[in-house]
Amino acid sequence: MNNLKILLQLTKRSAFVVVLLFFLSLALPMPSSQNVIAGDVLAEEVKEGGGVELPQFEAGQSPVSPQSPEGQPAEGAEAGVAGGEEEEMAPVQYRAFFGMDSRTVVWIVSELHLMFAAFVLGVPIFAVIVEIVGFKGGDIKYDKMAKEFTKLLSAAFATTASLGGLLGFCLFGLYPEFMGHMTNVFAPTMYVYALMFFGEAFTLYAYYYSWEILKGTAARKWFHITLGVLLNLFGTGLMFLTNSWATYMMSPAGIVPATGKVLSLYHAFYNPLWMPVNIHRLIANVCFGGFVVGAYAAVKFLGAKTEEEKAHYDWMGYVGNFIGVGALIPLPFAGYWLGREVYSASPVMGNIMMGGAFSWTFIIQAILIGMLFIGANYYLWLGMGRIRGSERYTKFIKYLVFVIFMCFAVWLTPHNLPLSGEERAMIGEQYHPFSKYFGVMAAKNAVVNLIILSTFFSFLIYRRSNKGEMVPFSEQGRAGKIGIFSVLIFCLLMLVSYAISLNFVELEANIKVFVKPLIRALYIQSFAVCLAVFLTFKNRGKLAQAMLFGVTACIAVLYFWYYGFEVMQKANLVLRYLSVTQVSIVMSCLIMNAVIDIFMFRKAKLVGGIAWGKMPVRSQYALILLCVVIVILMGLMGFIRSGLRMDWHIYGVLQDTSQWAYTPTLAFMGRIVGLIVALFLGLVTFVFWLANLGEKKEKGVLKEGCELAEPHPEH
Repeated sequence: MNNLKILLQLTKRSAFVVVLLFFLSLALPMPSSQNVIAGDVLAEEVKEGGGVELPQFEAGQSPVSPQSPEGQPAEGAEAGVAGGEEEEMAPVQYRAFFGMDSRTVVWIVSELHLMFAAFVLGVPIFAVIVEIVGFKGGDIKYDKMAKEFTKLLSAAFATTASLGGLLGFCLFGLYPEFMGHMTNVFAPTMYVYALMFFGEAFTLYAYYYSWEILKGTAARKWFHITLGVLLNLFGTGLMFLTNSWATYMMSPAGIVPATGKVLSLYHAFYNPLWMPVNIHRLIANVCFGGFVVGAYAAVKFLGAKTEEEKAHYDWMGYVGNFIGVGALIPLPFAGYWLGREVYSASPVMGNIMMGGAFSWTFIIQAILIGMLFIGANYYLWLGMGRIRGSERYTKFIKYLVFVIFMCFAVWLTPHNLPLSGEERAMIGEQYHPFSKYFGVMAAKNAVVNLIILSTFFSFLIYRRSNKGEMVPFSEQGRAGKIGIFSVLIFCLLMLVSYAISLNFVELEANIKVFVKPLIRALYIQSFAVCLAVFLTFKNRGKLAQAMLFGVTACIAVLYFWYYGFEVMQKANLVLRYLSVTQVSIVMSCLIMNAVIDIFMFRKAKLVGGIAWGKMPVRSQYALILLCVVIVILMGLMGFIRSGLRMDWHIYGVLQDTSQWAYTPTLAFMGRIVGLIVALFLGLVTFVFWLANLGEKKEKGVLKEGCELAEPHPEH
């Protein structure tokens, strides 16, 4: 009887569920089959000669026949139906995403995936470095911070993988013909990618969950560090693989353009833009990860209940900001190299980038990068308030503020102002007589190098804020001599080798004469570097640094600003060599002055300690602002890199004939990038909240190595 009653109850419940599902199926709107499966939605007609000049190898390529989003023949094409035979369907080329813009869907998903991937790649690099520093120095607080970094990493990894899977489904489902071409070219590398992904996943979890197990002995700790190094190798390898696919779309190589036949996988993989994008993204990912970690520490600092917690998260925020700024300084150089290679691969694409539809996006980029430099310097200057003895250097801040803001104003000045006809008639020419001198690359390259030098100077005075008199260089031992000489050889090789190579550039005689001043500038900088080393050996390290800063600023900023205008007017081809000369001179100054500073204050006595945790609240908001700005910047640059192909899937090889093949307006781009930023910050906040669930807070754990002092006075 009991079994019968149970059976009757189950039957009633099942009937109720069936009825409920039936009414729900009637109430909910069903997606239209025309939008999901079939191809009744016709694409806009392909515009012939849409204003985009094809690359040189495109000559003779057969035009692409217009098709519908589903790959069916356009109106007027032959149906291919004979007698009573069934209609033969053409290959599917595009699909809609439930009636939505497929390109926008792929845009959002891919950018979210790239942002999480950047965090997953950038954080392990400095987590392993921090762990090594803590192990070699015997400071447990470094080890604890490295483990906390990795905890964030393990929480974000699953989200990254999920978004990657979603991106793969979107690409193969919505763009089957395009992905068929990519698979035909890169199928072997895709198998390698899958294997490396498994390697990264296993190494990550082994690295995180074996943290406590592999403590105790040096051999165990080194094995754990080796796992971290392997994790970084797998992550970097994955990034390099995917970069080859993305850069192939911009500068295809190793195929027959007309047919898509693969001639060389090596050349398709190692295309002209592959290595510049690798370097640029590697540095940008470290910068991105540092600022995101800094924002995480800032939020934890604002919510801390004890002084010990504030001290720990203040120190963690400082480390995150230091890593972000350290990667931010060389990032413009890597970006310039990438831009130069884009010009070399396709002059048409380069002109579109800097002088066409995307020119104003670089004004937005200048504003965002300027905010990063200003915010990072502002945080460093506030940080000097928690260091006893920093009062000696605060007098320099007002000069640095003036220099950075003036450079920022020049950097964001456009060359071609959006003037009306009446306004143009008032000034008498197309360009404003004042701003036209600040809107060209000669001026912008000069001021960005000055911003970098100023930021580096801010870091130097912050670093020596609590240091006393420097120890004579003769007391630094063999390590000091080897370190200085090694850096000297590196700088001389960089400067002199490039100076020699400039003698063999293939230019016309009347243009090549403009290269000689660049060669002289490189030799002058080489002499200045040697003189700086000599003064350091004579215990005049501060004078050596000041001299090197002065020579570098005079050459790379003042002289090249003036000479850049002359080159632009008379020998425009020399500009690319001038910019590389500028970068080499500035980098030699940064590297040499950093090493001199390290050995000058290596054994110096401390004037006062650092009162970790005694930072004004506004400093933490600066860290959060830096995180938001770097996320916006990454979204903007992702749009620029992908949008430069205009209406091409693979530039010059496979054209986008869908109804979404248009360049978005700046307003539309702003809305989509804003949505991506909001989604990423919301997701990363949720992921970090999940990572902290169940965390056991032990009182006094964070006290080690953190000196407390009176609260910082609010100004």
